[in-house]
Amino acid sequence: MTSVPAGSGQQGADDEVEPSVLRRAVAASAIGNATEWFDYGIYAYLTVELTNAFFPGELGYLGTLLGFAISFVLRPLGGFVWGPLGDRIGRQRVLSMTIILMGVATFLIGVIPSYETIGWAAPALLFLLRIIQGFSTGGEYGGAATFMAEYAPDKKRGFWGSFLEFGTLAGFTLAVLVVFLLETAIGEQAMLDYGWRIPFMIALPMAMIGLYIRTKLEDTPVFRELEASGESEQAATGALRDLLVRYWQPILALFGLVIALNVINYTLLTYMPTYLNTTIGMESSAADTLAIVGQVIMMLLVPFAGALSDRIGRKPCWWISLVGIFVLAIPMYMLMAQGLGWAILGFTVLGLIYLLQLGTISATFPSMFPTHVRFAGMAISYNVATAAFGGTAPLVNEAVVEATGDVLFPAYYMMGACVIGMIALYFVIETKGVSIKGRQIPGLAEHQAKLAAKART
Repeated sequence: MTSVPAGSGQQGADDEVEPSVLRRAVAASAIGNATEWFDYGIYAYLTVELTNAFFPGELGYLGTLLGFAISFVLRPLGGFVWGPLGDRIGRQRVLSMTIILMGVATFLIGVIPSYETIGWAAPALLFLLRIIQGFSTGGEYGGAATFMAEYAPDKKRGFWGSFLEFGTLAGFTLAVLVVFLLETAIGEQAMLDYGWRIPFMIALPMAMIGLYIRTKLEDTPVFRELEASGESEQAATGALRDLLVRYWQPILALFGLVIALNVINYTLLTYMPTYLNTTIGMESSAADTLAIVGQVIMMLLVPFAGALSDRIGRKPCWWISLVGIFVLAIPMYMLMAQGLGWAILGFTVLGLIYLLQLGTISATFPSMFPTHVRFAGMAISYNVATAAFGGTAPLVNEAVVEATGDVLFPAYYMMGACVIGMIALYFVIETKGVSIKGRQIPGLAEHQAKLAAKART
């Protein structure tokens, strides 16, 4: 896998973290993630209102989707900045900064004057704030996953880490619920006039709650151990060079996994309401109902996916998910075109299979790197792949469906991403139950021992 010397990732007793501290660490990670995805969710569910406010004209809808995609432009830069910083000054400090930026930027979107008031300055300001959101998210997600993984016990990292994705789904679900209830309360016209601003303003108090919880926690035990040894400063001086020279193989493997993860995620969760409404012709309220039902089911079951990975391993869960979606994507999309009930069934089937990826992110991705480059390795690789293939997924899907008239293109797109994910997964080391402390790649010693044993037989 790499020329790095074998590490000391041993299975065995964990350094126990008090249950109350562990629960607060989980909450600190999850609420920040929920805020991030609430921000993205409300943008996705308010495309009609945002188009009306900022992008008048025939190409207005594509302008709104471009606004979604453009927030990913600076995610890689955010990863390059926040990642090494998190490996130098700590995960907790960086996460406190990113959640402030994210919450303030989202709030400000809710107070931008419309195009009718200030002309092209309105979409320009929207794009600027979306870029700031992307820059902060470049550190938020990788940092939260690292924070969660380093606090979790080795043998239950999958279970506890899954609550980060519980936050993802909770943020999405809260977004659609807020939009749905608000529109029901004030009506469609009021929603177009001013109501769309309210959900964006809600993000700020959510971020402040997350900030309060994060500032009350110490940094992770794994990082504190590295810091106490004096190796965090040493690691920071050449972190990027060390990362790119010595750990390029896990970077590429993670890149491939993230392509699969995010193409499926943004096609299935973010683009789905728009797809059902504009392509299938389903009423907006029915599409919102589908999103709520499917995501609530996924949210309730995601801890079980994480717990399953603690029993059978991360890689088996990913294999089942990637192969399952590849086989079922076309049948389930055909099923979703038959009406609301069938759409809920098709969406839920794909969502449940996808959970085996989603529920194991915090256990799988941070464990691919040693402690001193973990934040940077995950933040950079994750965000470059997400910017290229995740945030662009709704725009690509919509553009190809409009150009070709093929309503099954989202299924083909997910299938192609699954193939890339399968290739990457082959090169990933299994880390179930393995310690992620120290400067060596977790699980590498065990992996090399298994290969040696096979060679002898």
